[in-house]
Amino acid sequence: MLNRIFTPFPILKTERLTLRQVRVDDEREVFTLRSDRAINKYLDRPPSDTIDDARNFIRTINENVIKNDSLYWAITLSNHTALIGTICLFGFSDKNDQCEIGYELMPNFQGRGIMKEALEKVIDYAFNTLNVAAIEAFVHRENQSSIKLLEKFSFRHSNEPDPTDPDLRCYHLKKNN
Repeated sequence: MLNRIFTPFPILKTERLTLRQVRVDDEREVFTLRSDRAINKYLDRPPSDTIDDARNFIRTINENVIKNDSLYWAITLSNHTALIGTICLFGFSDKNDQCEIGYELMPNFQGRGIMKEALEKVIDYAFNTLNVAAIEAFVHRENQSSIKLLEKFSFRHSNEPDPTDPDLRCYHLKKNN
């Protein structure tokens, strides 16, 4: 059975990173993430046009945390408070004891192993604290850097096409894979 109680919000730490709850004062960085063309190239979401879009998004994700529907972490360097990316667990299925994972990182922080470090910590948290049995990730078929990252953690391609978008590939990781 899933352990979906997200209050108090779980702050996760690694050697270089602090994963904390997204705050209203992250609005500029969230706006950048959600409006940057390169970051959003493979994501099926409308880009943010204004800071108000970012504020509304932050409010929505934090409401979902309160309802125990999702966890959405700001990725920060341990010695700084500025958000440099996000990572989230959502789409929880109590019936199947699984969830979905998603992530994004500012371009000037990519290629440094930051997302690998964050992903490792969140996968561990999902399996060992939330008790999920499996994690899914939906990735655009051309997003090779994300596919390679998932494969480093032994995520496997399901070989089943996504019924809503044929360009998406479903990857999954089972506990004790």
